[in-house]
Amino acid sequence: MIRQIWPPEAGRELDTGDLEALYRFPDVAKWLVVNFVSSTDGAITVAGRSRPLSTAPDRVVFKLGSDLADVVLLGAGTAVIEEFDGVHPDAETADRRRRHGLEPIPPIAVVTTGRSLPPDSPVLTRAAVPTIVLTCERAPADLRAAWVAAGAEVIVAGEDAVALDVAVAALTERGLRRIDCEGGPKLFASLAEAGLVDEFRLTVAPYLVAGTADRAAVGGAFDPLRLELATVLSDGASLLTRYLVP
Repeated sequence: MIRQIWPPEAGRELDTGDLEALYRFPDVAKWLVVNFVSSTDGAITVAGRSRPLSTAPDRVVFKLGSDLADVVLLGAGTAVIEEFDGVHPDAETADRRRRHGLEPIPPIAVVTTGRSLPPDSPVLTRAAVPTIVLTCERAPADLRAAWVAAGAEVIVAGEDAVALDVAVAALTERGLRRIDCEGGPKLFASLAEAGLVDEFRLTVAPYLVAGTADRAAVGGAFDPLRLELATVLSDGASLLTRYLVP
């Protein structure tokens, strides 16, 4: 059972409806959420993957992110390493999206400057709806053509690097204003540097990893960004936090 423990006056056990209400996107022009799971010592991967850290309650709230979004945003490295193949709704997801007035399947938007996204990647070839590739002029023309041939829509935003403000604007112009970002750490840092992150959802899993794994945000050049703690949930082991960016 998942229980809300912050704010303290809201402490109670939450059912599925409560969780949907807590994790739904606000009705605004653009809301970009970033999701991560980490160990208690800050590692976001084990042997390069995040899945070994994910706990049962983390999987519940992680699923709510994409279930209630218009689009799922990923860095190409994360999409390839995690062998992500898009969203394939189960009955719960289909019912949830119908009740919230969303399209049946959210597309995936992948950020890449070029070769980090092979045209035979599952995120392109196995997605249930066409994937959106957010790239830049630096990406070779033949590679862009290969992405299109694989079924993707290609959006060029920027010259030598992807201009994330332009890329996000392109998504919202298509009506994809509820944006669920599922990594990776370089994309998170770049989004934060560009002032595009509205909410950070972090699960702290009850594991100690050590080693040299990345943290949730890597790179970027900005002063420490103070966040506002919105909610904390727990099943007695994992902590499920939501922070807002003022």
